[in-house]
Amino acid sequence: MASFGWKRRIGEKVSRATSRQFEADAADDRGLPEDEEDDGGAPAAKRRKEGRGEGCAEQSRRLKDEGASLAENRRYREAIQKWDEALQLTPEDATLYEMKSQVLMSLHEMFPAVHAAEMAVQRNPHSWDAWQTLGRAQLGLGEIALAIRSFQVSLHIFPMNPEVWKEDLSWARKLYEQQKATKTEAVQALAKGREMAQASIPDYDFESDEIVAVCAAIAEKEKALSAAKTVVIVSASGTVETVTEKENCTTTPDETLFIRAR
Repeated sequence: MASFGWKRRIGEKVSRATSRQFEADAADDRGLPEDEEDDGGAPAAKRRKEGRGEGCAEQSRRLKDEGASLAENRRYREAIQKWDEALQLTPEDATLYEMKSQVLMSLHEMFPAVHAAEMAVQRNPHSWDAWQTLGRAQLGLGEIALAIRSFQVSLHIFPMNPEVWKEDLSWARKLYEQQKATKTEAVQALAKGREMAQASIPDYDFESDEIVAVCAAIAEKEKALSAAKTVVIVSASGTVETVTEKENCTTTPDETLFIRAR
């Protein structure tokens, strides 16, 4: 196989069709000088570049049609492979991403389907079918609000589309109302559970005779303990003495100098 270079390689693998195209280009490069001109006076390198662009577009179109035929026969994996090869040739083709998203939804691969539809919308924001496919993929993920917005954009581009009006947007709004009702029921159930939990707590009578008697006994005990004060006295000689003073006692333990320990 002839060697070739491609700086803007897209994807991890190059398709066989792309490889054959590169081999043909490499053979042309070896056969013709860079500054050679054709009969019309245009440089040969420019002519080869234009021909290469036309060849890539034609090959991409062929691969797209082959993938569509495979998808109609439910051979989804093979269709995706064809479209991935076509995307290596024409990476800005929004239709390829949109068709790929539809097939991925048929395979129940919703995250890749949303990604492919987003790529289609990025490349062609004015494609109503790309927005419709994006909305359907978002519905598959449960993103109902985002799906409604995508369907509305699709209708803004093509207002006379009965499929989006009667099927997609109507179904999405119905799901949104059901989701909203479910959330309301959940909030009500939570509030009811809190009310039942509060009702299960007994209502104690803090003014009953038993409670009053217990509080009075505790108060009397604290009053008796606070009637006397204990003081620790350390004299200058280092002697430690504990003295209990009455609350109304005005006499001092002795006349020696002391330090009260805190």
